[in-house]
Amino acid sequence: MSLPHAILTALLEKPSSGLELTRRFDKSIGYFWSATHQQIYRELGKLEAEGLIRTLPAEQPARGQKKRYEVLPAGRAELARWTAAAQDPRAMRDPLLLRLRAAAVVGTAGVEDDLRRHLELHRRQLAEYRQIEQRDFPPDRDAPQDRLRHLVLRAGIDLETFWTQWLTHALAEFAGLPDAD
Repeated sequence: MSLPHAILTALLEKPSSGLELTRRFDKSIGYFWSATHQQIYRELGKLEAEGLIRTLPAEQPARGQKKRYEVLPAGRAELARWTAAAQDPRAMRDPLLLRLRAAAVVGTAGVEDDLRRHLELHRRQLAEYRQIEQRDFPPDRDAPQDRLRHLVLRAGIDLETFWTQWLTHALAEFAGLPDAD
């Protein structure tokens, strides 16, 4: 449901080809809304058919040239409508938490090692987010658009901070369990 809106956002920031969008998803939007190359191209076709985006005319027609897309007024209006609409928070569905619950009844074999693995992954992601913050959001970068983009990044930083703290606590609890590995 939100992939079309993620694409509209990215195209409003900068008209792009499908390949450029895929690369931008990998470097920014994909941190909080992932999509495969195929999903992006499929959605571009739908958005174009719905009259929300259009293919930009080629500067010099050439065979095999990448299509570049831009958002039409109807696409901007749809994104504005979606942005203004109220949405309920999503219920958390985390397999790790479910596995911990299951471990209470079937035993903890393998769980502690996976908690350590998760901790390392979250620490790496947190470090990456902090590098992005240092690089892209110096103190003098205070335009409203930058402040909102920074707010999204801060959500990622805060979530990774939560997970690293929680996983550290979970591992400490595991150390005190009688049948922990």
